[in-house]
Amino acid sequence: MNLVRIWVIATNGFREVIRDRILYVIGFFALVLTLSLRLLPEISVGTDSKIFLDVGLGSTAFLGAIVAIFVGTALINKEIEKRTVLVLIPKPLSRTELIIGKHLGLSGVLLVMISIMTVIYLGLLTWAKITFSPLSLIIAQLYLFIELALLTAVAIVFGVFTSSILATLLSFGVYFIGHVSSDLLKLGTISQNPTVESVTRTIYLIVPDLERFNLKNTATYGLLPSGIDLLNNALYGGLYIVLLLTIASLIFSRRQF
Repeated sequence: MNLVRIWVIATNGFREVIRDRILYVIGFFALVLTLSLRLLPEISVGTDSKIFLDVGLGSTAFLGAIVAIFVGTALINKEIEKRTVLVLIPKPLSRTELIIGKHLGLSGVLLVMISIMTVIYLGLLTWAKITFSPLSLIIAQLYLFIELALLTAVAIVFGVFTSSILATLLSFGVYFIGHVSSDLLKLGTISQNPTVESVTRTIYLIVPDLERFNLKNTATYGLLPSGIDLLNNALYGGLYIVLLLTIASLIFSRRQF
């Protein structure tokens, strides 16, 4: 692999996603937070501060997941449909470099998007004089980025061998199951049924445990997870991303155009 070629693909992918006006999502996010800040005191009973903290973190996570899935599943399919892949592949560019470059490009967009959303979020919290822990919120947003980078890798895996629509549905399935897989594992243990326990264990082992990166509750209450947990979860996310991109590269290398 050549790092220069990967960087060129990543840079071009970053610009392409930005040109798709994907950052309009930030405007929608700011509108949701502004309306929430205005309406929550009228419909809540002294809990509007905690609810607003949840709304901000939840909105960032949900909008980021939508961008990661919808754009991620189309990254490779778009090249195939436009036939630009026929121009890229004969050049001294491996398919693995293309996969990694596309992933880095979209991950860069997600990092910029989350960073801007976080600045807006912290600014509104400060303006509304809501008590919060800046460090807890920043750590939560950092681990949200790891989750979205992992979700982007999932979307690319599905996008290299199936249509964009099916890949999107499968990616959303992984997203929702990934947030309940640990609960399913506990449910299988409680059921004391060998078949149910085997199925839930298999799901937990195959589907990435996205709840590892969900630090919304700790951020809302100003708590900090232990350093060991943070390190283990970051390594888990990094290794899973590498595994998924390897799978995507192997599948894509066997496709004929």
